[in-house]
Amino acid sequence: MRPLTIAACFALTLVAATAAAQEPTKAPAPAATAAPAAAPSAPAAAKGNPETGRMLTYTCQGCHGVTGYKNAYPNYHVPKIVGQAPEYLVNALTEYKKGARKHPTMQAQAQSFSDQDIADIAAFLSSAK
Repeated sequence: MRPLTIAACFALTLVAATAAAQEPTKAPAPAATAAPAAAPSAPAAAKGNPETGRMLTYTCQGCHGVTGYKNAYPNYHVPKIVGQAPEYLVNALTEYKKGARKHPTMQAQAQSFSDQDIADIAAFLSSAK
């Protein structure tokens, strides 16, 4: 059972990284304009597109969407991210991206996101139920 779970997580991470690698050709201008305004976290989250964020969060459901927010492998609780404040989500993902927060899976996920992707994800998750 565990090798299948590990393989599924790896596949999802690989798909997310591949999709993110193809995105920069579409979004460098928004990321460049969002970077100066991204210093305060709230404006970056306010400019996020919830629909784009919805598409970017499909891999998040593997851990954060499980019943009781308890992951099967390894056995630990994961934070509830749906309904969180956009500032919290932007700060958390940015800290994972920079390496200030330590979690290998989250660091790999966050590093594949642009600043605009993070704002979009925060816009979607903060408004989702």
